[in-house]
Parts: sequence; C-alpha cells; structure tokens
Amino acid sequence: MQRLRCLVVPLAALTFGGSTVAGAQAATFIAFLTNGQEAPPAVPTLTTGAPRPVSFGTASFFLNDARTSLTFVAAIQNIDFTGTQTADPNDNLLAAHIHAGTTATPTFPVVWGFFGSPFNDVNSSAAANCIPSATGVGGTCSATWDLTEGNGGTTLAAQLPNIFAGNAYINYHTVQFPGGEIRGAIMVTPEPATVALLGTGLAVLALVGVRRRRGGTT
Repeated sequence: MQRLRCLVVPLAALTFGGSTVAGAQAATFIAFLTNGQEAPPAVPTLTTGAPRPVSFGTASFFLNDARTSLTFVAAIQNIDFTGTQTADPNDNLLAAHIHAGTTATPTFPVVWGFFGSPFNDVNSSAAANCIPSATGVGGTCSATWDLTEGNGGTTLAAQLPNIFAGNAYINYHTVQFPGGEIRGAIMVTPEPATVALLGTGLAVLALVGVRRRRGGTT
C-alpha cells in the first residue's frame, strides 16, 4: 500500500501546460463542440420537424508566450455557413462567440464575438474569420482575440483566469437555436510530457492491480 501512495501522489500533483496565469508562458487549449453541452441540449430538426444531421465541431486555441493574444481554429460540421449549403434555414449560422461560464467572475454571457453580433474582432471581419467548406455543410473559423478586445467592457486580459479555470466555452448560434446549437468547454491541453508520464503511471497502477488480483505482492 505504501508503494501505491508514493505513485499516486506525484500523479495527483501533475500540472498541465501553462495552467498558471502568472508569468509569461504559452498555453494551448481544446474544445469539443456538441449539441448536448447546450442548456438545455439542442436537438436539431428541419422546419418540418423531421430530424436533421447532428452538428458538432472541434476547436484548438493557442495563447502566445507573452499572453497578449489567443488564436484559434474551429472546424464545424452540419451548420450552414452561407445559408445556401442546405435548403432548410434552421441550420443557418447566425453568430459565434466565446462565452464566460455561469461560474465565472465577473459573469459576461458573451466575452468576445468573432462572427455575427456582437462582433469584437477589431483586426478582422466576420467574412474573413469564418470560411464555408468547399463541399458539404459547415466550415472553418479562425481568429485572434487580442489582449484589450472584448465585449461589454471585458477584455482577454480580464478573462484569462476564467479560461484557465475552465469557466469559458465557445458557442455557435443558428436560426433554430439562437441561444446556441453547439458549444464546447475550453479546456487546457496537457503538455505531451505530462500525458506520457500520466500514461506510464496509470499503466503501473494497472500492473499493480493485476499482481494483487493474482496474489502477488506490491
């Protein structure tokens, strides 16, 4: 049992890449956007009431070394970026934002808009930020949130603690769901070395469990 304790404590103490706000350090984040993360969960349908394809997406974020800009790329499926990718208007994209979570302090429902309204990217345009796919339904959005930009008086500088704490999410709004059709919590991405160490530790724990089940010693 003592050996297990020595192993578990270092695993619990592992830190994730750039997970402290103090100091200049780059950090990466990821978000998996789904209908189910909306509140309440979104169930996409056509205007006739018939089901339409589930919408979803992934987004990767990079905070630069100086922590003065957050750049991201999001690939979205089954949301109509132009209004002409499908015949039914329910899936038409209205807006896309980064939001503060309900537990964020202070609370700002939209902290930065990069498509539609509100739009807070002073160095680009919605047309440049979100490009429709050449085939299929959906597209790719890429933009940079600069340190002093924000909505309703907030800024990236003010929101970084919420982002690192997991109290932020990216949200896509459509005609059918103006409050949000897909959203994804923005999560800190662990450093590769951390992932490798965690995997090794879990493997050792599994091996110890096998030995114990077989009557071996630990």
